Amino acid sequence: MSKTYKPRPQVKYKEEIVGALKEEFGYKSIMEVPKLEKIVLSQGLGAATADKKIVDYAIEELELITGQKAVGTISKKDEAAFKLRKGMPIGAKVTLRGEKMYEFLDRLVTAALPRVRDFQGISSNGFDGRGNYNLGIKEQIIFPEINIDKVKKIQGMDITFVTSAKTDKEAKALLTKFGLPFTKEK
Repeated sequence: MSKTYKPRPQVKYKEEIVGALKEEFGYKSIMEVPKLEKIVLSQGLGAATADKKIVDYAIEELELITGQKAVGTISKKDEAAFKLRKGMPIGAKVTLRGEKMYEFLDRLVTAALPRVRDFQGISSNGFDGRGNYNLGIKEQIIFPEINIDKVKKIQGMDITFVTSAKTDKEAKALLTKFGLPFTKEK
């Protein structure tokens, strides 16, 4: 009888994190313990107004990084200052849930973040007040899935961690236990 595969962070959540957070915050039930609901990767591509292929490259790269289909995003209104028309492609995004989300989190913490030049940890200023965290990455080439020789243009991306936590303190505790390397506040 073979065991089914479960990503490391998913196993860690069930076996270690739930108990640790329950004890730390005094939850009465394990259903109160915050969990990671989804991770959204998005790229806003301002240069896409001049070159439509940039969005296609971004979608392709997001699919390589996540292993899931990415979608292009389009502008919702006209903006003359940016030479933007309603309906023009301006970015790409992908939403990860379940096992793919945990697999991506594992690769982000163990492979991608350590490849950032002069890495000192991630800022804890990205919390939104409702238990969600936003992380900006300057270069998509930190992901091992991206072949640097095939990159047309180095672009950044935003990674949003959506949790069921009610406060930023709970969300930070959850993400820290998943292995996100937050910098120590002075």
